[in-house]
Amino acid sequence: MQTRQLGHLAVSEIGFGTMSFASTYGQAPSHDEAIRVIRGAYDLGVTFFDTAEAYGPWTNEVLVGEALAPMRDKVVVATKFGFDIDPVTGVRGPGLNSRPDHIVAVVDAMLRRLNMEQIDLLYQHRVDPAVPIEEVAGAVKALIEAGKVKHFGMSEASAATIRRAHAVQPVTAIQSEYSLWTRDPEPDVLPLCAELGIGFVPWSPLGAGYLTGTINVATTIESNDFRAGSPRFAPEARAANQALVDLLNRIAADKQATPAQIALAWLLARAPFIVPIFGTRRLDRVEENLGAAQVVLTDADMVGIETAIAAITIQGARLPAAVLQLSYR
Repeated sequence: MQTRQLGHLAVSEIGFGTMSFASTYGQAPSHDEAIRVIRGAYDLGVTFFDTAEAYGPWTNEVLVGEALAPMRDKVVVATKFGFDIDPVTGVRGPGLNSRPDHIVAVVDAMLRRLNMEQIDLLYQHRVDPAVPIEEVAGAVKALIEAGKVKHFGMSEASAATIRRAHAVQPVTAIQSEYSLWTRDPEPDVLPLCAELGIGFVPWSPLGAGYLTGTINVATTIESNDFRAGSPRFAPEARAANQALVDLLNRIAADKQATPAQIALAWLLARAPFIVPIFGTRRLDRVEENLGAAQVVLTDADMVGIETAIAAITIQGARLPAAVLQLSYR
């Protein structure tokens, strides 16, 4: 697999998000199976892996650290801080916490869980309005100078906040939801990334599975699956949004690809500094998704996709209202 640059950080052009191993989509697979899939992704060419303290909490970082231990010097590991999680009980509070002293304590705990001496890419998971972003960037800068962190990233941040943070400590990557049905970063954040030389990492590039074409209005979503509370996955929204999946199926048939591969290839074609991270629990899906790197979408293809999408109105907010309030601050 080819590499791309997130700022000065070289990674595989498609990365692997590991959140789905933390019961986010219902019952998680066995520990051994999770290890097999993560290591299998590396064997297939992935060198960029994403986790967070909030996944579990904590258990996902432990899993990722164990899975990648044999190839630690050949991979880039990203994790995230920012939620108010009790350091003893693991109970997540109602708010955020990006106080500098908290960041320092969290990073030390992350390093222990990951069993690593240094975090390659440390994201602020969500912008904390109670802490000036300059203080957050300054705290991460100190951690970089101390050798505990290599690169600074931000997630779901506004362009104005990114610019302020970048002035204190250069930002290597921005992670936000971005896909054919979620295009919020396009007006402001993507142009800023291009201007400042910041990489962009789309999470949920396959629309939490919807853009793969494997989910429709008849699909049962269990109550312990986070999508059960997502407006975009309400039955009426799924029915209305089928038009987008139909479009992907038509393009996929023409390109001898799958809908998932088309959705990922579209992101790769948007800009050379974009590195999508998909998530799956199945190694065959990993292999399928990585095949997107071999799909060629010409300029004419991209124009045709834009024209077709312009006639489709996506129904349902991408996340519940309470979660959306944490974005683009």
